[in-house]
Amino acid sequence: MTIQETDAFVEDWQRWHRAKDESFASPHGFLAVTGLHWLTREPSRWDDAPGAWSTGPDGVVVELAADESLVVDGIEVTGRHAFGVIPERGGVDAVFGDAVIEVAKRGGSDLIRPRHPENPLRLAFAGTPAYGPSPEWAVSGRYVPFEEPVATTVGSVVDGLEHVYGAVGRIEFEHDGEQYALTAFPGFAAGTVLVLFSDATAGVTTYGAVRSLTVAARAGGGEVVIDFNRATNLPCAYTPHATCPLPPAGNRLPFPVEAGEQTPV
Repeated sequence: MTIQETDAFVEDWQRWHRAKDESFASPHGFLAVTGLHWLTREPSRWDDAPGAWSTGPDGVVVELAADESLVVDGIEVTGRHAFGVIPERGGVDAVFGDAVIEVAKRGGSDLIRPRHPENPLRLAFAGTPAYGPSPEWAVSGRYVPFEEPVATTVGSVVDGLEHVYGAVGRIEFEHDGEQYALTAFPGFAAGTVLVLFSDATAGVTTYGAVRSLTVAARAGGGEVVIDFNRATNLPCAYTPHATCPLPPAGNRLPFPVEAGEQTPV
């Protein structure tokens, strides 16, 4: 790279890193989460959310007291409100004052996660430490799509919880003369795939459980750039109120990836 290209590479990374931290620290981002509450058939109350919450075959229900209300899809609701069946990895937001109650399903179980802007974790956040960006960690590789998605079960940072994702392919690359392949899942944006991985820095300078990486990849496969500088912490690196997946078998790299985000302070 020329000096100008290197400067542009670093500036682009800095913009990306700031945007990621700003998203996490937004008023209702993951740093605002104050609790992870699993729902059962028995109605339960918690200090950080209004109402008594339960779930059953017909989905999530909240029973609000006379002095309580929520705003769902722009409409104020009182008394008994049925959210219905929440799809796996889906969710609905219910507004309560300046807070948001996330109603979601993870690993087949319903939950609520209140998000309060005044959460001390959010107010004290000073940014995520990271390795300095280096073009050397933008590695050339190849995306090899599967003919059909492969159901892949992975563990979770929550004991006993499992996630099932449809793996769409693998990303092959070389490091120090050795060949590696990482299982890839659908990305959040069109034309991308998502890789969950760990490496030899895990538990040393980076979060011990998992990091994620988004890679631009054509559906038909072909050459890709695996930019480890953009290896990102999942919410579980910041808060105990997350249900993050763990890397699938084969996505634990034996060498240190000294790039991307480090363990949050």
